[in-house]
Amino acid sequence: MPQFLITALDYTDAQALERRMAARPNHLEMVKKLKASGNFILGGAMLNPSGEMMGSTMVVEFDNEDGVQQWLTQEPYLLQKVWEKVDITPFKVAVV
Repeated sequence: MPQFLITALDYTDAQALERRMAARPNHLEMVKKLKASGNFILGGAMLNPSGEMMGSTMVVEFDNEDGVQQWLTQEPYLLQKVWEKVDITPFKVAVV
């Protein structure tokens, strides 16, 4: 199944971190569903030099990019204006 690297940068306004923390439980529930369905490989928060969350990186598997786009229409971090910019890049996890 094709894999994709998701790189998402948060908004940078004064309330951005507050929105992230408010949306985080719903985001993590969505990730648990992705894991249960076999679509989630790995992911986590990107940190700024101060150690504060400023974005996310995920590696996911879907049949095609349309599947990624469909998931993103339901992603709490997009719906609640946490992620400002999302890049989707075809990816392949190294087997070592």
